[in-house]
Amino acid sequence: MLAAAALVLTSCAGGGGVAGSAAAGADADAGAGTEPVQGGSATVVYLNEPRTLDPTAGSNNTPGNAIVGNALYGTLLITDPETGEIAPSMASSFSTPDDGKTFELTLRDGLTFSDGSPFEASAIKAQWERHKDPAAGSSYFADANQVESIEVTSPTTLRATMATPVPNFGYSIVTSGLNWIPKPEALAAGAEAFDENPIGAGPFTLQEWRRQDAMVLVKNPAYWDAPRPYLDQLTVRAVLDASQRINTVISGGADVGAESSWENVQKAKDAGLVTDIQPLSGGNYLALNMRRAPFDDIRAREAVAAALDPEGLNVSVYTGAAELVDTLFAPTSPFRTDIPTNEPDPARAQELFDELAAEGKPVSFTFTSTSNSESRATGEAIQAQLSAFRNVTVEVKTIDFAELRTLQSSKDFDATVSSAAFLDPEPRMWTAFQGDSPVNMSGIDDPQLNEALLKGRTSTTVEDRKAAYTVVQERLKALHPNIWMTRNASTAVSGTHVGGLTQYGYGSLRPEMLWVQE
Repeated sequence: MLAAAALVLTSCAGGGGVAGSAAAGADADAGAGTEPVQGGSATVVYLNEPRTLDPTAGSNNTPGNAIVGNALYGTLLITDPETGEIAPSMASSFSTPDDGKTFELTLRDGLTFSDGSPFEASAIKAQWERHKDPAAGSSYFADANQVESIEVTSPTTLRATMATPVPNFGYSIVTSGLNWIPKPEALAAGAEAFDENPIGAGPFTLQEWRRQDAMVLVKNPAYWDAPRPYLDQLTVRAVLDASQRINTVISGGADVGAESSWENVQKAKDAGLVTDIQPLSGGNYLALNMRRAPFDDIRAREAVAAALDPEGLNVSVYTGAAELVDTLFAPTSPFRTDIPTNEPDPARAQELFDELAAEGKPVSFTFTSTSNSESRATGEAIQAQLSAFRNVTVEVKTIDFAELRTLQSSKDFDATVSSAAFLDPEPRMWTAFQGDSPVNMSGIDDPQLNEALLKGRTSTTVEDRKAAYTVVQERLKALHPNIWMTRNASTAVSGTHVGGLTQYGYGSLRPEMLWVQE
């Protein structure tokens, strides 16, 4: 049954799935051995504590609280760690009969929430519609609104009709909060009650949440995929400081770490830790806000792009350990081209800065950083590099990580770091750069780019999609809405006594796979 489901699931990827890294899988197996051990407990350190356990507010990636979402709510779909293709989890099948106009999702028989009540397709419909509601404030609003309507056709089956055909919609599920389904009645009790007793169908349930300290999770005996989870207890603790986080794992103060720092990944390797790196295209970039001065002038954007040296930023921020975005698509991607993303030209940069200043428009902007140490270091490194040029000044402003969601909505910034990392370019390239996307940070709205993104989204062959994304790369390079910097270091690290270190999507750690050997 699983093999058949996997064939159905992967067939809807439109030939655009990106091969994963066999090396990463081999590294993950290099820990405690190949035979899982039942029982025991583990501590995981990750980057940011959630504000609430309502999965509508969650972030399904390494910098967010992916492990918490996966632990409490499980996963509808995952990605195969070797191929990057969509694979089954709580959904036994996910298919499109009409090239992405409609999708049918069928749940496994006998699924239940952790309180014993049946897990049915109506719960998926309720949660996906919450993501579609602007009042819910979901960061996956754009992903959810690809769906025009949702129909429950049986207790275990749901049909989604798309606003526009999206053959690769499965990637929107596995890389977003659409993958996490809570019990609707539990949410209806109110935010405070839900945070005390979140009910999902995941491998763990909440025992205790000591805010600003730790969350203690215990094995869900009703979990569908027995004998998983292997652990009896899982403690997760947010550690914002990057050095403290990796040192906690190296010293044995934690068994596992979710990691987004290339410098920490290198430290983990040097210390002999097990590492599982999720290979992704795209990456982190400097978003230049084209809605207002100075970056409403293409010359200002081009000048900053020509002035900044990604290699130098790598050395300053990551001690040279980061993988740079030299081309938009990674070597394993079927859409890879040789179009370079960055071509520093200091002489051209100074010429443009001087030209703008002569017109009474010297380039002056503020870089908005989060309180994350790497984000601050990036702002300071950009400030230092641009200080070598005349007629450009940069200030660095720091906000709390929790304020980032507000910034994404208000667009009240000049420049900030954003991200478009992906296995398949759909949906992240669309949500990052399509003119009407609510999470388009730069504000670019270019007809040629929009048309190419639509072709990349709706085409069903690799050849047609590659042609479309070649145009996307050319337009981004010509208009400079962003400056690509580093690939995402979506990594899980662990001591050698830990087995089952496994991620899916954008770097979403699967807690049900973890086990420890005492």
